[in-house]
Amino acid sequence: MSADGNWNLVIHTPMGPRDLALELQTHGTTFTGKATGPMGEAQVEGKVEGERLTWTTDITSPMPLKLQFDVAFVGDAASGSVKLGMLGDAKVVGARA
Repeated sequence: MSADGNWNLVIHTPMGPRDLALELQTHGTTFTGKATGPMGEAQVEGKVEGERLTWTTDITSPMPLKLQFDVAFVGDAASGSVKLGMLGDAKVVGARA
């Protein structure tokens, strides 16, 4: 099943869970979309490798970090991880909205 559509993810950070809504559209081996979270909206784009989508996002609050996502979208479920710079890795889980 395609990752196209709307997703609700939860990132389990060291500072507690953070909700992230994604709108995704795949284009062969790439994807584009929009991420909406507590800090606002951002355009996202990345790679599609089978069921896995990978992308990088820079944030500035609560501190500057480069977030590197690696998430599998299987059926109506999503799971994976995000590298939080110096804070290590965090689990990502979610479901189709």
